[in-house]
Amino acid sequence: MDTINDFISAALPYTEWPMFLLLIGGGLFLVFYSKFLPYRFFGHAIAITAGKYDNDKAEGDVSSFQALSAAVAATVGLGNISGVAIAIHDGGPGVVFWIWVTAIIGMCIKFYSCSLAVMFRSTDSDGKLQGGPMYYITQGLGPKAKPLAIFFAVCGLFGFLGVFTANQFTETFMSVVEPSETLFQMSEMNWKLSIGVILALVTSFVIFGGLEKIAKVASAIVPFMVMVYLIAVVIVMVLNASQIIPSLKLIITEAWNFNTIVTGGFWGLVIIGVRRAMFSNEAGLGSAPMYHGQSKTDNPIKEGLVAMLGPFIDTILVCTFTAVVIILSGAYLEEGSGIVMTLSAFETTLFGYGDVLLMVIVTAFAMSTLFTYSYYGVKCLSFLTNAKIGKFYNWYFVIMIIFAAVASLDLVKNLIDLSYALMVIPNMIAVLLLAPKVNAAAADYFKKIKDAKA
Repeated sequence: MDTINDFISAALPYTEWPMFLLLIGGGLFLVFYSKFLPYRFFGHAIAITAGKYDNDKAEGDVSSFQALSAAVAATVGLGNISGVAIAIHDGGPGVVFWIWVTAIIGMCIKFYSCSLAVMFRSTDSDGKLQGGPMYYITQGLGPKAKPLAIFFAVCGLFGFLGVFTANQFTETFMSVVEPSETLFQMSEMNWKLSIGVILALVTSFVIFGGLEKIAKVASAIVPFMVMVYLIAVVIVMVLNASQIIPSLKLIITEAWNFNTIVTGGFWGLVIIGVRRAMFSNEAGLGSAPMYHGQSKTDNPIKEGLVAMLGPFIDTILVCTFTAVVIILSGAYLEEGSGIVMTLSAFETTLFGYGDVLLMVIVTAFAMSTLFTYSYYGVKCLSFLTNAKIGKFYNWYFVIMIIFAAVASLDLVKNLIDLSYALMVIPNMIAVLLLAPKVNAAAADYFKKIKDAKA
């Protein structure tokens, strides 16, 4: 494991510049190119999500709300709860500011990429409707761009493993339950292995049931758990109201700390923020378009507007709340990274029981994330081979859950960071080249709405 980790760590720096330029540079270009469209029609996006503009005759497998729930299920979860803690541990409170910046730009990237997912929908070898980067690369840019689509799908075979989630769930269980003391004596390694096997078994029951099951389970669990989590966070904030403004001030002042202790200095701080924001809301990564590409919608722009709410819910709201709790509790000054830091913050601020509550929430988030990620991987393998072979990805996915339970946080984090950075490259190239098609469709869509009102 150490050898694999050393190799990945050595490769990571080479991906920083392309990822940063495409995600932040490309994203800023889209913000201005769209004339701030996603932000101007924020209210309209909420109305579409609420079902105000639904068309029962539209093609697709799941409703826009279910697609958003499933995409948010894959993103609201451990990326927000432990990803933010990792960011603060690695880069200090100032990193949260750069997470915000990336998320606001990410809303625009999501609008474009998920509009393209519906615009260039295709069918797989089973005749089922599919959408996502592989399809808008090959159909939108033409057959010559197929190597880009293949590169994306190959990276997706690693990027869409549930390794981070399985690893952080195991850490939570070990930290809160302390099974060797409370249940029965067994070595830490054996406990982690046992948790991995149980997680793998539970996951396999759902993922072998297909998309409809995943969408149903995700849309049932996730909104409820997000609500419980937000209520817990709000209680912490109310009890520590005097600390909220100082915490937010610390985020903003530290964001511009040019003498930061982070490896790579100020640039390192920004990179950590960009990486963790992308891990939190997946904007630019190309995963959400796979879900939104299968929505029952009669217009790509409608789906793009629904999708861009994802980074807002996920990063601007949930990540900020988590960050404030970690900072005001003082947990960020302690040793320990990832979920352990967030658990400590909740335990300190919620009368000693916060860590138990957080464990229940993390369990639901971990499950919903594992269910949704396996689906992304199946789509990548199906694209590279065919729909029948694609289903075998689930076996590999389940085995890797067991591996992740016993792996170190560093190895798991680096594997995901490298895969994500590589996936951004083909996806963002395609989104930037196809942006004029989205602008044309958006102009047409808003003209129709204007005419209907007139």
